Amino acid sequence: MHRRSVGTMRVSVRMLALGCAATAPMVLASACGSSGDPAPDPAAVFTATACPSPNVPGLPQLDLGAEFTCGTLTVPEDRSRPDGRRIELAVTRLGATSATPRPDPLVYLTGGPGGPALASAAQVAPLGLNRDRDVLFLGQRGTMHSDPFLACPEIDEFQAAQTGLSPLDPATAPLGVEATRTCRDRVTGGGYDLGAYDTTENAADVADLRVALGLDEWNVYGVSYGTDLALTVLRDHPEGIRSVVLDSVVPTQNNIIEGFWPGAAAGYRALFDACTAQPACAAAYPGLEDEFTATVNRLAVAPLTVDLSGRRVVLDGYTFANLVIQQSLAPGNYAGLPALVHATATGDGVPAATALLGTVTPPGLIGYGLTFGVFCGEQTAFTDRGQVAATAKQVLPDFPDAVLSLVPQAARIFDDCDVWDVPASDARVHEPTGSNVPTLLLTGSLDAVTPPSQARTAAATLSRSEVLEFPGLGHDVLQSSDCAPAVTVGFLEQPTGNYDTSCVARVQMPVFTTG
Repeated sequence: MHRRSVGTMRVSVRMLALGCAATAPMVLASACGSSGDPAPDPAAVFTATACPSPNVPGLPQLDLGAEFTCGTLTVPEDRSRPDGRRIELAVTRLGATSATPRPDPLVYLTGGPGGPALASAAQVAPLGLNRDRDVLFLGQRGTMHSDPFLACPEIDEFQAAQTGLSPLDPATAPLGVEATRTCRDRVTGGGYDLGAYDTTENAADVADLRVALGLDEWNVYGVSYGTDLALTVLRDHPEGIRSVVLDSVVPTQNNIIEGFWPGAAAGYRALFDACTAQPACAAAYPGLEDEFTATVNRLAVAPLTVDLSGRRVVLDGYTFANLVIQQSLAPGNYAGLPALVHATATGDGVPAATALLGTVTPPGLIGYGLTFGVFCGEQTAFTDRGQVAATAKQVLPDFPDAVLSLVPQAARIFDDCDVWDVPASDARVHEPTGSNVPTLLLTGSLDAVTPPSQARTAAATLSRSEVLEFPGLGHDVLQSSDCAPAVTVGFLEQPTGNYDTSCVARVQMPVFTTG
């Protein structure tokens, strides 16, 4: 779930099958004339289309191959105005490899908010979730390949430039705000209702997709912000949900913005404890926690400038603290993290600067209209700068106030939201989700964005749930371990119990490098 630094990232064009064969369960009820299928909502219509080619320009590894078919779901922009504007959401189906697929597919809800679902589809395809059932990917409203795609090239440009700036420098703040204002002015010039791009409408879209496809039942998977969305669907539109998988969990009752620094503190604690538990790491970096805190404080006053092949990179206290959080967003980063912290503490900023450049999302991927609709209408509207800073100080009392005045992953989100100016959502958006639908919750012990405690919070009101904590993994457990996909497939086959979770005990903490 990220903003200002969103990091969670064979061409063949085919159509979605609309026939009635048993091997094509993803069909419209009207096409098959089955009286047992729910009637599609007339306000939500599915249409088969060609898959986008290329899927993500410049990234051929994310192209959709012959195993994918595509379409669009047409829905009202604002369901309180059914005669108003209609928008189109991209849909792709990853066909089951089984010759006799189950009739209940899995719908995959990606994170962000504002992340590109069809890019996730290409990344998820090799994991084998489609062994026995189709996997559907819904491009959420306002995101890539949907219409409208509420992108902000102005913000993308600022993101790229910001690696050479200090977020703590007062001169940087108006640059980011101006990028947000310019994007908003351009988007609203198209007549779009920015207040309609939120989780409530998003969840109704998901529910309408099941009906439009004529599915009696399906299974729901969500990752990061996608778990908030999945829990909202489960709470507000429980019909037809057979089982749920939540990965890197954001409970509906939590305020994401208030939770970012506490999540970071939990992630820092897990990292330091993991280093202490490994004799080589403990010997190489005996004062890692103190080094880290001292470096955050020093860089807050005197940022470190690094020249990487002619590219200027600035590391201030906020950037450095946030970078350590960002490293839990993708697998493979943790092994070198203690060494990166120590190098920065001793004046060598090259490892941190190199890692920072790797966190910049390629331009044109993020649907900022949904990002701001969620963060502003649902999160900042229910808290304030003072509360967020006070909560941060409670969990990180030795961090400088200037660093804690910014929000991890979202920096000056309150300034951005003042400019984006969408109405507050109904307070019900933060009601907890209670359900007896079988639910599997996946969490990584080193996740500094959605720590394990959040999975347990969500599970408290899910009466048939199990939390699996994977040692040594960070954010997006499914794509970080061979074990998680295997457990997920087993759960989908037997969500009521007796699925095999034994591989979790064999997942190992990364061996930290000390050279």
